Formats: sequence, C-alpha cells, structure tokens
Amino acid sequence: MSLKVAIIGRPNVGKSTLFNRLVGKRLALVDDRPGVTRDRREGEARIGDLKFTIIDTAGLEQGDPDSLQGRMRAQTEEAIEEADLSLFLVDVRTGVTPLDQHFADLLRKSGKPVSLIANKAEGRIGESGYYEAFSLGFGEPVPISAEHGEGMGDLYDVISDFKDEHGFNDEEVVAVHNVTVTEDGEADIDLSRPMQVAVVGRPNAGKSTLINQLLGEDRLLTGPEAGLTRDSIAVDWQWRGRPFKLFDTAGLRKKARVQEKLEKLSVADALRAVRFAEVVIVTLDATIPFEKRDLQIVDLVEKEGRAVVIALNKWDLIEDRGATLKELRLEAERLLPQLRGVPMVPISGINGQGLDKLFKAVTEVHDTWNARISTARLNKWLAHVVDHHPPPAIAGRRVKIRYMTQAKTRPPTFVVFCSRPDALAESYRRYLLNGIRETFKLSGIPLRVIMRKGDNPYDKGRN
Repeated sequence: MSLKVAIIGRPNVGKSTLFNRLVGKRLALVDDRPGVTRDRREGEARIGDLKFTIIDTAGLEQGDPDSLQGRMRAQTEEAIEEADLSLFLVDVRTGVTPLDQHFADLLRKSGKPVSLIANKAEGRIGESGYYEAFSLGFGEPVPISAEHGEGMGDLYDVISDFKDEHGFNDEEVVAVHNVTVTEDGEADIDLSRPMQVAVVGRPNAGKSTLINQLLGEDRLLTGPEAGLTRDSIAVDWQWRGRPFKLFDTAGLRKKARVQEKLEKLSVADALRAVRFAEVVIVTLDATIPFEKRDLQIVDLVEKEGRAVVIALNKWDLIEDRGATLKELRLEAERLLPQLRGVPMVPISGINGQGLDKLFKAVTEVHDTWNARISTARLNKWLAHVVDHHPPPAIAGRRVKIRYMTQAKTRPPTFVVFCSRPDALAESYRRYLLNGIRETFKLSGIPLRVIMRKGDNPYDKGRN
C-alpha cells in the first residue's frame, strides 16, 4: 500500500509551501496571513525516486468544537488519524511557542509516528530557535527550507527510512484521461479510470455539503459562513463501481466584489479545476435560482467546453416541487440557449435526496460529450438541410456549403467547408448547430461549429 504523510503544525509555519514543494506544483494556496488552509488536501509527492501521498492540513488552532477554528482542527485531527506518518513543522525563526507545545502533546496522544521538521532554517541551524525544537520531545529536528528547497535530502532520508521499515510500496498514479477512439470512430471510455468532476457555484450553494453527503463523512469543511472553501480539494469516490475524482471549489462571486488577493487566488484555483474537469456540476440554490452570477458561471463552463449538469440544491426547502421544476426548466431553456436541454436534477445535499439521479445524469452527459458522429451520417444530414434551407445569398452570391466532418470530441467540434465562410451569417451557423444538437441527440453539452473555406477533401473533382 502507498505511504500517507500528513503535514501538521500551527498556522503560518509553511505547511502549504512544503506541500507545493513536494508535489511539484502550486496546488495549495499560500499567503503571508495565518489560517489560509482550511480543508485537508491530498497530493502525489515525490522526492527523487521516493513517491508517497502527502496531506496538507489547516493550522492547529484552539477553539470551541462548533466554531470555525474548532471545525478546522477536527479536519486536521482526521488527517493525523488517516496518515501513517506526521511531519510536525515548527518555525525556527520564531522558536517554540506555547501553541507548538500544546499540539506536540496532541500528536503524542494520537500514538501515530511523528517526525519533527524545523522549517525556515536557512542559515539558522546554530540559532536558539532550532535548539528550542528539541524540547518538544520528538528527537532531533530535520532542518529544511520549504520555500528555497533546502534540506530535501534529509527529509528524503527520514521518509524513506520510515517507508522501508514499515513495508510500504509505490502505487502508480492514475492518468486523468479516460477516453480513446476505436477504429470505427466511436468513443471508447475506459471505465477503470476516474472521471474528473468539478462542483462549482456561488458561495453557500452547498457544494461542500453535497460532496460530504456523497462520501458519507465530513471530509470537507462546512458551515453557515460564506466562503469557507478556499483551495480546490480533490477527493476519490465511487458510484456503482465506477471511479470518480470530485473537486470541491471556492464559491464564485461577482468579479467586482473579489478584491482580496487571497480570494482572487481561490477563484483562480476554482477556474483551473473547471478547465481540467470533464463534467462540471453547477450547484444552484433552488430557493434563489438563476441569479445573474449563476448564469455567468454556466456560461463560463460552456466556454471552457466542459459537459454540464445543473444541481438544484436545497430542494427539501421547496414546497410545490412539480410546478417549480417545470418553471425552472422553462427558465433554463430561455436563459441558457447555448446549452439547450442541459440536465437539471433536484437534490438536497444535506439529506442525500436525488444524488443517484444526479450521477446518472453526470455519466449520461459525459457519454454525450464524448460522442462521435460518422462523416457519412453528417453529410447525409447536411445535404438534406441545405436542400430545404439553403444559406442566404450575400450581395447576390449564394454561399456554397460542400462538406462536413467532426474534427474532435470533448466537446464535439464540427468543421463545415464552404465557399465563403466570412460571408455566412452567424444566424445560419447557429441554425446548423441547433440542427446537429437536435438530430444527433447532443443536448445539454457545448458544441462547436467551425466554418472553413475549401472543397470536399474527399471529392477533388467537385466544383
């Protein structure tokens, strides 16, 4: 089995900086202020030939169990219990504080293996802050600088020795892409690889609550406070034997209201999760649906070319459910013409209502997003369309549409060859796009139709 290592410590000792250093990417948000990390976050770490799973955690803070600080601490305690080894970080610049002492006691009580790491130790090994760390009772501290990459060789030795001693092995990281194309042009989806699903929406739409309900545990921090989620957190999950990687994201507010540097980083992290997802679940508050920001989020996802499912959350608060659902579907047709037929599933993240239907819709829209239409079928349809509704003449000259093919999937993208693509009206391009959507059952996903100048490449003698 793979080794799991948790990074533990009080706020602002450099846990997220070390996490980013070990995974080789800026996955975790880093800022000078304390308490930036709130949820625990996993990543695939590597030091040389040594590979293991690393867990970034919130700073250990004292607080009432029901307070935000208390809930953050509970997340960290879960990480300690889940990990095989904890790296206890202290800051040698400030020395050992009473909070370090308090949580050293907590780590001892957990009974789990601990290695003491003296961070920010560039040129400070001989200073008092380094020697104070011995008083914590975890033996000789390992001096490192997470920011500058110093001391990684010593950290390698500590983790490698622990790994060999306890018999852990390496597990190969699963690739993101799970689709190939067969010889007959059909999409062949590898069901053994996890589907990447991002959950997005406005603050307080219930994204983290939804994922916790799916997992059956309080894996993500939730509460009445808006904006609790900052990092995009990835968790593994299975539905009907099929693996998924779910990404919880920060709430996306109106751009003009996002002023703080930290919130801008959180939003950028959420947008990055959308770009790398295959399916995006846009979570709406069913009590106040289709506000301007909701529509902007759906439009952003469509422009990124991701498959979309709309989750109408907090459905348990709706009284006349049949009439409300009918009304919302009509609103979606009117407000989201670019995603005509987008799946809309009523759910309740807090009690689990509708989650099976939600992921049935996710898998169906994923299949549609990977659909490939044969060239013969496309051109048979195109000939019929052009005969019955030819493109309008421009300056007395008619645009000749000659040939059509599907260039790619994810999202389905079609190329139409014609005599004068620049002269073809945008309304006619939309007419073709809507016709493709309706005829080939491609509802609810982004589609692309590209007009190019040229003849049928398979009929060189055609005029």
